[in-house]
Amino acid sequence: MRVPHVVADDRGSNPVEFVLVGTLLTALTLAVLQLALAVYVRNVVHDAAVEGAYHAALADTNLAEGAEAARTVIERAVGAAYADDIAVATSGQRGQETVDVRIRTTLPVFGLIGVPYALQVEAHAPAESFDE
Repeated sequence: MRVPHVVADDRGSNPVEFVLVGTLLTALTLAVLQLALAVYVRNVVHDAAVEGAYHAALADTNLAEGAEAARTVIERAVGAAYADDIAVATSGQRGQETVDVRIRTTLPVFGLIGVPYALQVEAHAPAESFDE
């Protein structure tokens, strides 16, 4: 059986293949960059929580100063919109007082736009005192 000449002609297929493959590669590259941005925001917020917990746990500071330290780290790295919900409290675990910092923030899904309060991190630090 013989294929008609028009069907067997592959002229003009290179631009179509380029567009299809280029679109796929562009989408894959943007997805990897978005994942990297989400991991970066998570790491910044976690480091801010740790910084806030250790700052608030110092003997000569209070909990509000720890929250402000965490807020400052987030604002400098990713922006003030990611530093809205910061909670600092104390708790006693195994007879040792600890300072606990919980930060809830936006998980970036499309650029810096994302799902509000979808990302939550916590950090704990042993509280210092002048008593010992």
